[in-house]
This record gives sequence, C-alpha cells and structure tokens, in this order.
Amino acid sequence: MDSKPTQRPTPRANAYVDTQPFWDATRDGRLMMQYCTEAQRFQHYPRPVSIFTGRRTLEWRPVKGDGVIYACTVVRIPGPGLDGRLPLCVATVELDEGVRLIANIVDCEPDELAIGKPVHLVWDALSDGQPYPAFALSRD
Repeated sequence: MDSKPTQRPTPRANAYVDTQPFWDATRDGRLMMQYCTEAQRFQHYPRPVSIFTGRRTLEWRPVKGDGVIYACTVVRIPGPGLDGRLPLCVATVELDEGVRLIANIVDCEPDELAIGKPVHLVWDALSDGQPYPAFALSRD
C-alpha cells in the first residue's frame, strides 16, 4: 500500500460553462459569482443560463464574502487530497448576497462549527497553488 500523501485535485475546465472569470478573480483575491441581470440575483454553481429566468442574462460580479453557516458537517474519514487536513470542517455558507456555496471552514475546531455562526472569506490553496475560497469564523 502506497503511503505517500495525495495531492488536492485541481478543478478541470468545464465544457458547458465558462468558469474562467471565477478562477481569474481568485488569483486577485476576489470572489466572483454569476449574476442574473434580469432577476437581479446571484446564483451558484455556475450554469449556462439563469436559474431564475432560463435566459442567458448572466454576468460575473464580485461578492464580499461575508455570510453565515447554513448547514455544516465534519469530515473525519481520510480520502484523496485530505492528508493532514482532518478533521475537516465543511459548511454550506449563505453569503450576505443571498447565494449559497459549499466550502471548507478553516482555523475552526469541530465543536465550534454551528448553524447561524457568521463567517468571512479567506483563501486556501490547491496542490498547484491555485487560490480557492474558504471561510473562517468571524470572531468579535
């Protein structure tokens, strides 16, 4: 059995949706989400058409990255790319802009994780150095 650490996989290009604006923005420390100009609402995950209108009325806009934990869990079983990262706190974060995304909650003990806790955007990195959005608990 091979015991060397596995790398965190890097997302592949999507044949159906151009996600390059998202990845380009991460290199500048900005979080971008698709925005429907007709419905005036954000959506995530990226799609070729608006989930609100079914039309191609989408553009990429920045979001602040502040929000609350909507749902959460703790990963305790190792899997590919998780070497040295367990336990791993994972949450569905509802951003102030109304869109939800699944992300890691970093610098957090599992017993601190709870629905409704405020979080803010921080940056993690994939194996190739690609910045990747994560969140940390907002501590007052």
